[in-house]
Amino acid sequence: EEGRKEGRERKEGKTGERERKEGRKERKKERKERKKERKERREKKEERKEERKERKRERKEERKEEKGRKERQEREKERKEGRKERKKERRERKKERKEERKKKKGRKKGRKERERGRKKGRK
Repeated sequence: EEGRKEGRERKEGKTGERERKEGRKERKKERKERKKERKERREKKEERKEERKERKRERKEERKEEKGRKERQEREKERKEGRKERKKERRERKKERKEERKKKKGRKKGRKERERGRKKGRK
């Protein structure tokens, strides 16, 4: 069958036309293949771009969290220091008040009673 077809085409002078058709098919196939390859490359590139974006976003988020953590630690540290400072001040004030009371007590006592170690009202 194929041989007869070729013979008839040769007879009619259509061999060149068949070759052109085959060439056209071949070129079409090649174009399709190149198009497919370009598409795949484009998709891979896009995918890599998305991955980079994602990593960048994650790094940014981590930095933000780290910054927040540091700030919280700093605030906590300052709060503790403030608490210690207030406690110390309270102790000092208490001591001062105690000293003041002692002085007042001493002034209230008369000289003689002080020498005897007694309060004013006792005999």
